[in-house]
Amino acid sequence: MSDALTLPAELRERAGKGASRELRRNGRVPAVIYGGKEEPTPIHVEERLLMRLLNTGHFTNSIVMLEIDGKPVRTLPKDVAVHPVTDRPLHVDFLRLAKDAKIQVAVPVVFVNEEASPGLKRGGVLNVVRHELELICESDKIPDDVTIDVAGLEVGDAIHISSVTLPTGSESAITDRDFTIATVVAPSALKQADAAAGEEGEAEEGEEAAG
Repeated sequence: MSDALTLPAELRERAGKGASRELRRNGRVPAVIYGGKEEPTPIHVEERLLMRLLNTGHFTNSIVMLEIDGKPVRTLPKDVAVHPVTDRPLHVDFLRLAKDAKIQVAVPVVFVNEEASPGLKRGGVLNVVRHELELICESDKIPDDVTIDVAGLEVGDAIHISSVTLPTGSESAITDRDFTIATVVAPSALKQADAAAGEEGEAEEGEEAAG
């Protein structure tokens, strides 16, 4: 799991669009902390520091410790609204977390040992159906990724969620079906060659029948 990120924050004294616009003009981003059986807490954070965390690439899958008046609040970012043109953050929702809370997160999939896959070595292509998996996990055990070993896979083989060993403390959020994560498919050139060979075979059979 990634180390917890830290972000200083201040309480918002005023709500509404006008107050939010003023915050943004001053380099601040309005936000809210909700959940945990407590009332929502309106806050604001420094845009520059928020952008630094967003650029880590794992902001939404990391625990963020918000420091408000010297008091740390353990949260998980749930939504970041951005400007449609400038991509500047406009608002952030943070989910307040208890230490033993279970949460749903999207975790990236990483494939390893591709050189040990006979299908890939013969020119097959790894067709990734799901680049991320929705997992239910303990809030203090969010995995960085899910590693899947493709050693031994042949063309035509598929990887389903049932064959994947998930990190300790994690389970799939989708439980009603054994969904596909990736398949090893023949390259288009091989498919075209097979199709051409099939057509030639059919033509030869037709000629023999005519003769």
